[in-house]
Amino acid sequence: MKLDHLQNILIVGLGLLGGSYAMALKKQGYRVNGIARRQETVDYALAHGMIDRGTTEIDPELIGQADLVVFALYPHIFIDWIKQNQQYFKSGAILTDVTGVKGGVVDVIQSLLREDVEFIAAHPMAGRETCGIENSSDEIFKGANYIVVPTEKNTPDAIELCRDLGEKLGFCRVAELSVDMHDRMIAFLSQLTHCIAVTLMCCNNTPDLEYYTGDSFRDLTRIARINDEMWSELFLDNRHALLPEMDRFRREFDRLYDLIQSGDREGIRKMMRCSTERRQRFDKKE
Repeated sequence: MKLDHLQNILIVGLGLLGGSYAMALKKQGYRVNGIARRQETVDYALAHGMIDRGTTEIDPELIGQADLVVFALYPHIFIDWIKQNQQYFKSGAILTDVTGVKGGVVDVIQSLLREDVEFIAAHPMAGRETCGIENSSDEIFKGANYIVVPTEKNTPDAIELCRDLGEKLGFCRVAELSVDMHDRMIAFLSQLTHCIAVTLMCCNNTPDLEYYTGDSFRDLTRIARINDEMWSELFLDNRHALLPEMDRFRREFDRLYDLIQSGDREGIRKMMRCSTERRQRFDKKE
């Protein structure tokens, strides 16, 4: 199934990612409606042509019209929303999400849902250090990766639709991972990096450091401007995968510490050569 076969898309949660989805889909001519927590968010989305209709209420008609529903909510809010409102979905509706952790979410949602509604999980590997619809932009998808996270409960049509959504949004690469593999990869590639940035910003409170820094520090700590409500939930939800990655990082940091302490220049250079070689693989492809 392709996205072009659908008539109505509903986005629940018009923050940074939900707003960026809306912007990208509206530009391609899709009918997009939205549900947000604050009226100011709905007003902004309408004023900037990001949605056709919007509300802060649970509108059975608006929900019931949707062929595809994209959930851009925190994990626990997403689960509660489904528990309280799934009766309003039309039969045959497809649901997807942007949730950063899949364990404890995908199985729960799929077990809760009616049999005539399908949830196919996804994770757009894109974002900014700022939040809110006013910071949304479809530009964040360019050169970025999009992960589809199917289970044995998903149909080929839903998986195809989810992959097509990633391509229509403008992602550079669309991949598939299992729930377990997704959470292990995300623990290293996303959550650990945020842990490092937060720790780096908290470890030195010397006054006026911002007057002396160069771009390397700014680049490394960009993601330290963090949404503490969201990321603390993601860290704890995925702690079984995150903590081993933190241990692995500590071991490698300690190894570099020991090399510097002992004056082992060749050992330091060997680590740097490994770092340089691996880093080259991560450059974004437009």
